[in-house]
Amino acid sequence: MDAVEDIKSRLSIEDVVSQYVELKRAGRNFKGLSPFGNERTPSFIVSPEKQIWHDFSSGKGGNMFSFVMEMEGLDFRGALELLARKAGVDLEQYKGSYTNNTKEKERLHEALELAAHFYQVQFSKNQTALEYVFKKRCFTKQTVLEWHLGYSPNTGTALVDFLRKKGFSEQEIKGAGLSAQRYRGLGDMFRGRLMIPLQDPQGRVIGFTARILVDDPNAPKYINTPQTMLYDKSRHIYGLHLAKEAIRKTKYVVIAEGNLDVIASHQAGVRQVVATAGTALTAPHLKALSRFTGDIRLSFDADSAGLNATERAIPIASKVGVSLSIITIPSGKDPDELIKQNPATWQEIIEKPQYALDWLMNRYQEKLDITTAQGKRQFSDVIMGVVRGLNDPVEQEHYIGEIAKLIGVSNQALLGKLKDAVPLPKLKAHKAAVKPLDSAQLEMTKVQNNLLSITLLRPAMRSFLVPIKTQMIIEAPARDLLAFLEANPDFAGEAAAATPLRPIADYVKMLSLLFEELYQDLELQELQGEAARLQVHLIDQYVKSQKQRITRELQSSDDARTAELLAAAKKFDDLLKKHKGGAHA
Repeated sequence: MDAVEDIKSRLSIEDVVSQYVELKRAGRNFKGLSPFGNERTPSFIVSPEKQIWHDFSSGKGGNMFSFVMEMEGLDFRGALELLARKAGVDLEQYKGSYTNNTKEKERLHEALELAAHFYQVQFSKNQTALEYVFKKRCFTKQTVLEWHLGYSPNTGTALVDFLRKKGFSEQEIKGAGLSAQRYRGLGDMFRGRLMIPLQDPQGRVIGFTARILVDDPNAPKYINTPQTMLYDKSRHIYGLHLAKEAIRKTKYVVIAEGNLDVIASHQAGVRQVVATAGTALTAPHLKALSRFTGDIRLSFDADSAGLNATERAIPIASKVGVSLSIITIPSGKDPDELIKQNPATWQEIIEKPQYALDWLMNRYQEKLDITTAQGKRQFSDVIMGVVRGLNDPVEQEHYIGEIAKLIGVSNQALLGKLKDAVPLPKLKAHKAAVKPLDSAQLEMTKVQNNLLSITLLRPAMRSFLVPIKTQMIIEAPARDLLAFLEANPDFAGEAAAATPLRPIADYVKMLSLLFEELYQDLELQELQGEAARLQVHLIDQYVKSQKQRITRELQSSDDARTAELLAAAKKFDDLLKKHKGGAHA
């Protein structure tokens, strides 16, 4: 038995899902409201028998691991570790497949959780910290408790002494980023500061941001936990553990500059707000957020740091596949200031973002005189450097045209500059994050799953798959199943354990659940009608997507290529007419 099977044997999917969704028994299955939208009628199904879930509103589904990945924004490894903790499975015994530092990480987590509690107790005793938080920042007691705010005493070794008494070694305290080597020996990393715990997406403490509470021009205002086994500032997103549900519901996220801005926004009821360490937005940040939404909105200052951060972030967002936009706060206020004055205005502003590259162009128009040759050169240097980093050639061409009109030069001049623009550093190779589906892709996913569920469970319906080609199918498991059914037309039933289907067994089980809910009670004639409708719908969606692609290519094609593209478009039209005619016959 491997780690996955061990966890599945100890946890039931309904128990895992019910920690996120209120489930009610419905025959053999459970039903609930989709956690991926704001629906009023339950369309979310969990099958204890199959250990599978399916959400009819979004077309998503899978096992307990895929569910936790969706809800927590984790990769498979993260979901495995989370469920292993819930199940009481020690991943150390599976060293062949998983890392052997799990116990060390657990010790660091324990030290950090104890430190957070220690700082909370000290906070309740320190008048300076209490006044700063409750009077100056206007945070409520509930907010302080929700974010676990604390205070680090300025005595030198208070926390180190506390953790030693709890059985932690110097190496473990250092490893957690809680101590520093001082001239008298090991001392506390943080002293005399407001302590803001940094938590992972599951709410576990992984480090701290510490804010100074006295005016000292020689001391940094903020100190962060150094890089540790648990904390990596290039990956950590502050507040995600409390924001992820609101992000999923509103379908967008706001990235603020400061941790205290995030806390103020949440207190005001706007909870889809997070922060990164400074303005350095990285690919790992955007990939992590893309698991929840493709709509990323930045609330950075319009100063030099904010401009530079936006310049760097636009190409990264393009490569990750998310939409990046900017929120502009009037009068140059911080979100915290604005929220204190009028929380409703903050909500209005974040709902009216400006696409990042448009915002950047506007800011540089204000900074530079683009009526002069020097201003045009400076403007095009900056903006074309960003345009070169865009992943989509259509978007590149659009902005080349816009810049050319704005500064009064030819597209050809900018194309020449595009080749000479300094390229931004390439992202390291990685497994691509799953991009959120747009509405057309979502519709195609639902249609393909419905058609495959019918043809899988009812072999007599396999003829409806004849015109369906692999390229019409979006998801890899669906393509694999289509190929299997084409190669095995007489294959009967679910039989997910069949050797060729084993790699997609969970997908097959999900289709079986979908069939039971939608089609099991239909008469043969009704089922045939539904299969025919789904077949035509899938072909229709595919043809539309291909014709949209052809239309884009026609804009920049030569005569020979134009003729080729028009011929291809006619073939797609004929394909659609043939099957629409067959469906109505």
